[in-house]
Amino acid sequence: MIRKLSIALMFILLSPAFATVTPVQRSAGEVASWDFDVYLNDKKVGKHEFKVIETGGVRQVQSEASFTYKILFIPAYRYQHSAAERWTDNCLVEFDASTNANGERIEVSGAQSGSGFVVEKDGNPVELPDCVMTFAYWNPDFLEQPRLLNPQTGEYVDVRVENLGEETLDFRGQSIAATRFTLKAYGVDLTLWYSTDDEWLGLESIAKGGHIIRYGRS
Repeated sequence: MIRKLSIALMFILLSPAFATVTPVQRSAGEVASWDFDVYLNDKKVGKHEFKVIETGGVRQVQSEASFTYKILFIPAYRYQHSAAERWTDNCLVEFDASTNANGERIEVSGAQSGSGFVVEKDGNPVELPDCVMTFAYWNPDFLEQPRLLNPQTGEYVDVRVENLGEETLDFRGQSIAATRFTLKAYGVDLTLWYSTDDEWLGLESIAKGGHIIRYGRS
């Protein structure tokens, strides 16, 4: 079960890089933030927080995640992830991501070069197209991409997205209209909700074994 949880969290947390189209128009330098409580099978296991600062068309993005899964009150799995990214014109310019998955440390970085975007992990560079996007959940534009970069693993994966239409969502004690999307990739099965103003409202993932991981706005 712990191995399955680890894989599921790695795919959900590959998102913390963000793109340049926001759900709400903001002035230069204004901070936008998304704070989520994270639940495993309706049990809170941690938090995932995002912050975006825009200056002169450039976006600086910070994200922090910390989870602890306990069995009989004893920590059985710990997960920490942090990432810093810089974006221009809807393209990732550079990023640094650091992960501690239950003691396994993973460091991945990337930056635009003269001919493309170069991702480096364990000293091994891999060149991708010059304009790439990650799993930028807070930005609906990422849903239009056929491939996305996982900044935690350095993998560039094929994705399939489907718009399931509008439904009513209970959000902070109020019923609001929301659009539901599914996103599927190898080993990934996600559901995402966005408001009519394109604001990211929540996420749910069904992991192997039927375990449900859910993000709820704090």
